[in-house]
Amino acid sequence: MAMLADRFGRSFPYLRLSLLEACNFRCGYCLPDGHHAAHGQPSLLSLPEIERLLRAFAALGMRKLRLTGGEPTLRKDLVDVIALAASVPEIEKIAMTTNGVLLRRQVRDWRAAGLTALNVSVDSLDRERFAAITGHDRLDDILAGVEDALGLGFDAVKLNAVLLRGLNDEQLPAWLDYLRERDIAIRFIELMQTGDNRDYFERHHVRAEALQSQLEAAGWRAQPRAADAGPAIEYAHPDYAGRIGVIAPYARDFCASCNRLRVTAKGDLRLCLFGEIGIPLRPLLQDDSQHELLCATISRQLGIKRDAHRLHQGQTGLVPHLASIGG
Repeated sequence: MAMLADRFGRSFPYLRLSLLEACNFRCGYCLPDGHHAAHGQPSLLSLPEIERLLRAFAALGMRKLRLTGGEPTLRKDLVDVIALAASVPEIEKIAMTTNGVLLRRQVRDWRAAGLTALNVSVDSLDRERFAAITGHDRLDDILAGVEDALGLGFDAVKLNAVLLRGLNDEQLPAWLDYLRERDIAIRFIELMQTGDNRDYFERHHVRAEALQSQLEAAGWRAQPRAADAGPAIEYAHPDYAGRIGVIAPYARDFCASCNRLRVTAKGDLRLCLFGEIGIPLRPLLQDDSQHELLCATISRQLGIKRDAHRLHQGQTGLVPHLASIGG
């Protein structure tokens, strides 16, 4: 059976599965007007469908799973989804990205179910600036939840912040103070243009290379990248317990190290975050007898994966906003 590899020599041990498109935040770069459910849309993947999907990807070589949204913690059966993933022997790492609103109430349940890594979106350590970016004044509660998570034995707890010119791009000193004594990583993500954020992108886009130059000048050094790692280049400094990751999608050769595939909450395979086609897998998730056909279908699609996205040309593919596929 063919494994998860493409014609450019890249392998894909990492799957990002969106559990739903809904989100309870109103971040300016993603859903400034909040989430509005469309009528007549297909229902979300069921637990049996998710299990068949994960077992197929695992059989093909997927070893790391990340649960995304929208906001995945809004799914009422999230603990069951995590436990299901943990029951697939080949899956070694189960991560999730969340806005952190439910951390304090539910993080222990997620950990007990088998979650091994956690990313929490925190776009600013300044309460007023955080509220301005996200539309919610919940920073204190989220950071308290992060502290709870740090004591639960996760393999990794990381924070995500989208770099935004004029909103948080001057706040590196505050982040350095935060990282000095905490064994945690903050990942700065360069703002990406999507189908419906062009005006926001033009106002607030700042190149990640500027931050990288600033870090290197201050003695931070890039670290080796694990085979199943995400797209961040991670930096460490001997004076800090924490680390800093930089995700620079507009950097040269960014896609050369791509190792991840995506499946939407409705069951479409996306070969690229900014791809122009979605391959419907749901018809093959209805019973166990279709396992081999499902595996063959997934493998065959890798033959049409492009060498790189076309963001530099303003081509954003099928993505209207990042909540639609989980970033």
